[in-house]
Amino acid sequence: MKISELKTLLETAIQRTEKRIAQYKGLSGPVAPDNAIGRVSRMDAINNKGVMEAALRKSEEQLKGLKRNLSKLGTDDFGKCTKCGISIPFERILLAPESSFCVNCAR
Repeated sequence: MKISELKTLLETAIQRTEKRIAQYKGLSGPVAPDNAIGRVSRMDAINNKGVMEAALRKSEEQLKGLKRNLSKLGTDDFGKCTKCGISIPFERILLAPESSFCVNCAR
């Protein structure tokens, strides 16, 4: 795979992640008291809000990793584990382009 193809892969993943972040932000807004039918419904809405906030944080971390790896593309640091410095397998880069750790260090 060429650098231009990797760049396209990373840019596409960044766009997808930014859209997902926008959706999660909309779904993780405050729970209005008038939207609840009863106490159980309100607790369910609060629980769902917590799940969306966790998904939002995870997506924001993925976006940071994608942007970091896009900025490293074409340099000697691209594809190197941040922790141990060995080369990250190419398949891992394709499956998890936001990752900056090899499989062993990611555990």
